Amino acid sequence: MTPNQIDLVQRSWAQVAPMGEAAVLMFYERLFFVDPSLRIMFRGDMKRQSRKVLEMMSFTVDGLNRVHEIVPVVQSLGRRHAEYGVRDEHYGIVGAALLWTLAQGLGSAFTPAVREAWTAAYALLADTMKDAAAKVAA
Repeated sequence: MTPNQIDLVQRSWAQVAPMGEAAVLMFYERLFFVDPSLRIMFRGDMKRQSRKVLEMMSFTVDGLNRVHEIVPVVQSLGRRHAEYGVRDEHYGIVGAALLWTLAQGLGSAFTPAVREAWTAAYALLADTMKDAAAKVAA
């Protein structure tokens, strides 16, 4: 990611983060709309799950300037997700739901440059998670 992309992600997240759990719940509604089969992976309290996602998103977005510090946490997350049954093909669905949610939350501020920056950020995180998960499976 370029420094400009990191800045765009961090500034746009600062606009979305105050929506908190409502934004994350919107994300899950979209995710389950696009692929209802994923709902079975989420058996617990969705409000609690939403808080965890919000915390992890904030942690990773804040750490994009120090990727080497967040990589071990993201790798651990990838290994845990593999244990939950997450497969590589799920990451594309999640990425699409994330971008849709950001577009809803940011409105006209979700410019092509912001979309591209979030796409790059998500690819970095998803690839790190998938690589860590693959090592569990091997």
